[in-house]
Amino acid sequence: MTDLVVRRLLIDLAEPIPARWNGGDAFRSAFFNALSMSFPVGEQYFMDSVRAGLKALPDEKKPALAAEVQGFVGQEATHRRIHALFNGHLEKLGFNNVLEQRAAKRIRDNAHLDVRLHVAATAATEHLTAMFADWMFRHPEALHGAEPRLQTLWMWHASEEAEHCSTAFDVYRALDGSEQWRLRLLHYITWTFAADITRQTVRNLWHDGSLFQWSTWKSAFTLLFAKDGMVRGNVAAWRAYKAPTFHPRQQDISMSLQWLQDNRERYTVVGQTA
Repeated sequence: MTDLVVRRLLIDLAEPIPARWNGGDAFRSAFFNALSMSFPVGEQYFMDSVRAGLKALPDEKKPALAAEVQGFVGQEATHRRIHALFNGHLEKLGFNNVLEQRAAKRIRDNAHLDVRLHVAATAATEHLTAMFADWMFRHPEALHGAEPRLQTLWMWHASEEAEHCSTAFDVYRALDGSEQWRLRLLHYITWTFAADITRQTVRNLWHDGSLFQWSTWKSAFTLLFAKDGMVRGNVAAWRAYKAPTFHPRQQDISMSLQWLQDNRERYTVVGQTA
């Protein structure tokens, strides 16, 4: 069980943001914009799945996880809200969020499946986001020169993703979910997530007018596919999830916790599980 703090981020997103808010870099901005476009619908799905998973547990297992699920839902709800505000600025800039439409349809089409599969999909996605969160703390250049409000937004989100990385996993284990489906869902979610983000990033670059510029794809290679890029640098962490003995708490989240400790003036605590 993990104590989870629900925080309200103290940044003002009323003012407009520039299209290339991430250090003027077209690819880094388009890529992070695509990630943000996936969050509101995804985080609602995570909340619904984990709550349904808790409800499906035998009564004797619920008390051990109820408070943590409540904290998980609180954190994800704040992420959904603030990224919806951020995405509203992107919409005003003319960016079309087709990823959200596609993801929402996929969720509706699969709503009838066993709750354990939805919890397993959430656990797999939470592993990916925690993995990327750790990478961002090790690679601050990914947000070099970013608009200060948005740099704070991404680091706060990354910190909380690392903090609650085990919640869905623990609910899945409590539901006696199979190892076979846990691993199948990792492969499915990895492929689906990568495909969705790639398509949306390309659309964002097309709208920005930078899709066919050499500097765009040089930046893409550096961010994603350099030796310790976001993709190549996380292969070992991705594979770690496949071990029968894996648990998310085996991952080192000290940098995330340190950021939260060092930046307490940037948020207020609105709730805490115990």
